[in-house]
Amino acid sequence: MTADVHGGTAPTPDEVGAMYDKYGDMLAMTLGSSAVHIGMYVPHGAHTRVTSLVGLADAAQDRQTEFLVEALDPAPGSRVLDIGCGTGAPALRLAERTGCHVTGITVSRSQLARCQERRPDHPAGERVEFAYGNAMALEYPDASFDAAWSIDCVPHLSDRAKGLREAWRVLRPGGRFLFTEFTLRGTPTEAEAGAYTTLWACPPIRPLTTLVGEIAEAGFQLARTQDMTSNAALCGELMSVLYQDRRDEIEERYGKEALAHTDPLMEPYRSFTRKHVDYHLLVLRKPED
Repeated sequence: MTADVHGGTAPTPDEVGAMYDKYGDMLAMTLGSSAVHIGMYVPHGAHTRVTSLVGLADAAQDRQTEFLVEALDPAPGSRVLDIGCGTGAPALRLAERTGCHVTGITVSRSQLARCQERRPDHPAGERVEFAYGNAMALEYPDASFDAAWSIDCVPHLSDRAKGLREAWRVLRPGGRFLFTEFTLRGTPTEAEAGAYTTLWACPPIRPLTTLVGEIAEAGFQLARTQDMTSNAALCGELMSVLYQDRRDEIEERYGKEALAHTDPLMEPYRSFTRKHVDYHLLVLRKPED
C-alpha cells in the first residue's frame, strides 16, 4: 500500500525496491554507475552556483583558463602573444592574474568586436590589446614577445608547421609557447572524420607523432606535455546533449537550413570525439642560442 503524504503519495519500500530493480540500469546509464548518487560536478565552496549544463560548461572553461595561466606563468611586465584569442576573456584573465601585457589576435571579426567590448571595463584592460591577425603570417617583428599561448587555435591551421615556425620567429630566445592540440587515435570512419572537420572548420587531425616531428622541425624544445583527452571527450558529450536540448533556440537563431546541415553531423562527431580524439597541452621553449 502507498502512503499519502502532504496530499501526494509516498512509495512503499517495496515500490522503491521495484523501481531500482526495473530501472537501475537506466539510472546507471544517465546518472553514472559508480555509486548511484549525485556527482560533485562543482567543487564545494565554489563562488558560482552551477545549476545547468551550460553553467557547468562555462565553469569548466574558466577552470581550464586558470590552469593554463598557471602553466604558462609569464613574468609581470612581460609581453605575451595570444594566438587565436577568441572573445578575449582568457587574454584579460592572463594579464590580470600575472601582470603581463597581452596582445590577442583572431581571424574572426565578430570575436574581435567582442574583445573590444570587454577590454575597457576590465581591471587589466589597459595591459591588453586586440587585433585582427593570421597565426600563419604574424605581423610582428622577430623576437618581439617573451611568451605566447594558443588555446584550441592550432587545430584550425591549414599549415600547422608554418604556424609553429611563426610562433618560434616572434618569440625571443628562451621564450615559451603554450598551446593545445587534438591528435588522432585509431582509424575513424569517413563520416566521423568528416563531421569533425566540417563542424570545427579544421583540417583532418593527425597522430601525435606527426606533431612532435613538426615541433622539432620548427626549432622548439618540448618542455612539457599533458594528456587532457578526458576533457575533450566530455566536451563532445556535452555539446551533443546541449545541441538536442537547445535545438529550438538554435533553429530560431540560425533557421531550419542550419539544423538540416548540422543534424546529420552530431552523432558521428560524438562518436569521433569519444573513440578517436586525443587532446594535449604542450609547452615549448625556444632555445637561448
